[in-house]
Amino acid sequence: MRNKLKLIKLTLLALVAMSIIGCQTTGQEMETDPSMVDGQSQIDGSGAGSDLSGSDASSFDGSDDTSLIPIVEETMTAQEMLDDPGSQLANRTIYFDFDSAKITDDSLALLEAHGNFIAGNGDVSVRIEGHADERGSREYNIALGDRRAQSVRRVLLFQGASVDQLDTISYGEEQPAMLGHNEDAWSRNRRVELVYNVN
Repeated sequence: MRNKLKLIKLTLLALVAMSIIGCQTTGQEMETDPSMVDGQSQIDGSGAGSDLSGSDASSFDGSDDTSLIPIVEETMTAQEMLDDPGSQLANRTIYFDFDSAKITDDSLALLEAHGNFIAGNGDVSVRIEGHADERGSREYNIALGDRRAQSVRRVLLFQGASVDQLDTISYGEEQPAMLGHNEDAWSRNRRVELVYNVN
């Protein structure tokens, strides 16, 4: 008796599985797929869709149904990625503490994003511009701006950027981002700016 119940359960289970797997359309009219007209795919005008009539239809075995799915891959150019205001890459200024060339923790995450971007885009080059506030001698500030630019360069190289993609220059105090003789102006002038060139 137990064996009969097991056999009945297994038979019913097999029938259900076969009906699910073997579902086929009946002879009834199917709803027309708007991407298919007269047997031709209308995915794009470049001929990427295949004509399923004639000899091509005989070679279609249904094993690669993904060939009928339109693939829309929206890729951004390097310049679009840089200009996207929602991207970290839109922020190209790294700030420093007074009389320091040490990369802060906040700036490190930003530089990692830029380094990965540069490493992944061989047609991109970057000029790393070091700056300082007005305090200190002109020569000292040029040297400080250079140390800041070199610190940024090291992080970008560590992230995979190529030596050929990076140039450094120091402007010292000569190109302030903000005029003024107070901490607000000074803190904005202690910086490195990343200037991209997309070929």
